[in-house]
Amino acid sequence: MFENVLDRQFDVGVPNQAYVQDITYIWTQEGWLYLAVVIDLYSRRVVGWSMSSRMKAKLVRDALTMAIWQRKPPEELIVHSDRGSQYASESYRRLLNGHDFVGSMSRKGECHGNAVVESFFGSLKQERVHWRHYQTRNEAQQDILDYITVFYNPKRLHSYLDYKSPNQYELDARNERRVA
Repeated sequence: MFENVLDRQFDVGVPNQAYVQDITYIWTQEGWLYLAVVIDLYSRRVVGWSMSSRMKAKLVRDALTMAIWQRKPPEELIVHSDRGSQYASESYRRLLNGHDFVGSMSRKGECHGNAVVESFFGSLKQERVHWRHYQTRNEAQQDILDYITVFYNPKRLHSYLDYKSPNQYELDARNERRVA
């Protein structure tokens, strides 16, 4: 288990400094589909995700591996989660240690320790999932992929980001750094 290094410090000034992650579940006529996401606190952008019919450590490793592949974060990246067994697994801890990341976990019983991810899951379910009746896991996977890549990251406005989408917020910040 890891200490709570993040300690609800959700306001991050640069990309790839702190990621938060968690798992949720979506009902389909075939049974549950589990979704693990990784969010960069800087822009609230979903930078990694994985979906499976099983809630195993591989689910969270695959989501973090995707984030690593896409973003190439530096050593000392804080990676925060709850105390779920998937995040406490030896294989997950090896992944963090192999990249010299700093693991962080919410304290037991702390419901607000992962509020940013919970907010994303709430948006996903209110804006998309609750309006659908998925027949298959594959149908749900395709719809959730569409939500993340076509709507949430490029278009969904966030009050926290001065009413910009995660992609636009990062683009504007890059352009400001170039001008400065």
